[in-house]
Amino acid sequence: MRYKSQKVAYWFFALSMLLLTLQITYGFIMGFAHMGFDGLHDFIPFNAARATHNNLLVVWLLSGFMGAAYYIIPEESKHELISVKLAYVQLISLAVVGVTAIIGFHLNWWEGRKFLEIPRELDFLVVINVLLFLGLIIGTLYKGSQKTTTSLVLTMGLFFAAILYLPGMIWFDSQTLDSFFRWYVVHLWVEGVWELIMGGILAYLLIKLTGVDREVIEKWLYVIVGLTFLSGVLGTGHHYYYIGAPKYWLIVGGIFSALEPLAFLAMALFAINMYRKSGRSHPNKSALYWTIGSAVMSFVGAGLLGAAHTLPQVNLYTHGTLVTAMHGHLAFWGAYAMMVLAIISYALPNLTGRKLYDNAASMYAFWLSNIGMVCMTCAFAVAGIAQVYMERKIGLDFMQVQQEIEVHFFGLVLAATLFTIGICLFIYNFVKYGQPTDEALITDTEQGEVMA
Repeated sequence: MRYKSQKVAYWFFALSMLLLTLQITYGFIMGFAHMGFDGLHDFIPFNAARATHNNLLVVWLLSGFMGAAYYIIPEESKHELISVKLAYVQLISLAVVGVTAIIGFHLNWWEGRKFLEIPRELDFLVVINVLLFLGLIIGTLYKGSQKTTTSLVLTMGLFFAAILYLPGMIWFDSQTLDSFFRWYVVHLWVEGVWELIMGGILAYLLIKLTGVDREVIEKWLYVIVGLTFLSGVLGTGHHYYYIGAPKYWLIVGGIFSALEPLAFLAMALFAINMYRKSGRSHPNKSALYWTIGSAVMSFVGAGLLGAAHTLPQVNLYTHGTLVTAMHGHLAFWGAYAMMVLAIISYALPNLTGRKLYDNAASMYAFWLSNIGMVCMTCAFAVAGIAQVYMERKIGLDFMQVQQEIEVHFFGLVLAATLFTIGICLFIYNFVKYGQPTDEALITDTEQGEVMA
């Protein structure tokens, strides 16, 4: 690392690893419940487990994005963070809000709005936390001696993610209006501004790992930003088909949902093309694998599988079924989870000075987690298609269908076990690196020698 304040990123990454572990735990609780083994129901009802699983995903990804920003922005702006103490305050408050929300779910303290279950009182604390974070990032950029396209796109994504959280805080008595604005948060995060964050981190990693000129890589960022806003914003309409919104959303949502894979295809081609242009082989193969893998898996999960079931003629049957879970799991994994793991894999050796990326654990972590996630996606697909046929074509009762597809969750749990082994190996490697140290600081001259 080149700046002492970059060490803050390590603790955000550590929080991400802890929350990821909890998320996987709740995933298993739901998996066994779907198989009929719901012995924890009196303590952890299924709805509480589901809300906890979903919200832990959001929080650990946000913690990872924040850690990435705290690592990338000082280096890109050539300036230390303007306040390390406030960054730690922001970290602690983020953890406190997250833990409070999780406890609240188990005590029936929540709003009950899908994906935005966090209680309204905690919403205001989230806003304060994110404003503090943005103040530190934007202040560092302002005081820095350079402002790169990579840092600006990353910051723009983080800024709009904060702005688009606000529509979810508006109170409506109408369920249609509430659902309409709720998707401003849910969809425009994951298929809009989060893609800008992904693009910024992806560009940074490719610059560092491939050796391709910054100018070439950052030109691709403009293409990604354009495609993201063209398809992602209007593609929100595929959530409006059946909630009472005007009928024109069938046309708008259908057309632009079909275009959404283009942004992810651009990212995948971008990453692969930059790697092929690379004139050198970076020793951190683990970070490179996660980076290229993220671009490819996001195209398959978010792009292809998303388009496969969001067109109106298909979504009429698949909406709210396990087909949605099929798309959601691979999309979040490829587009965002893998990108967070990529920046962690790149940053840890630089933060700690320990080069542990060329070991068996790091490679097994990559392959086992990805194979496990692909198998989970297949299990969700089989169960979802069976559910659609029995429930929405034949007309069987919902709970009767759930009993019929229990067998598919046995395969899902096996796949999840393989995935978990991979994640455990990643976390093992994370712990093995140890904490960051000032001895890992390098000068500009040493940086040039490393790049050579």
